[in-house]
Amino acid sequence: MYLLILGLVLMVLKYLAIGFAADLSWWWVLSPFALAVAWWAWADATGYTKRREMKKMDQKKQDRIDRQREAMGIKTKRR
Repeated sequence: MYLLILGLVLMVLKYLAIGFAADLSWWWVLSPFALAVAWWAWADATGYTKRREMKKMDQKKQDRIDRQREAMGIKTKRR
């Protein structure tokens, strides 16, 4: 996400000819987009994004179970 924001900022600065980006080549300005594509390809190929999503879902599930146990008056297990 940071690479996309950086790419958009550089692209706007280059287009409007503001600051240091006005002197940069378009290859440098557009390179954050290529890096973002490479990052997403790596993250999807290695399962990084899926593991993060599963970890978030497991945490939500555990939080929900803990809230329900507290509502029933049962002590929760702490890891």
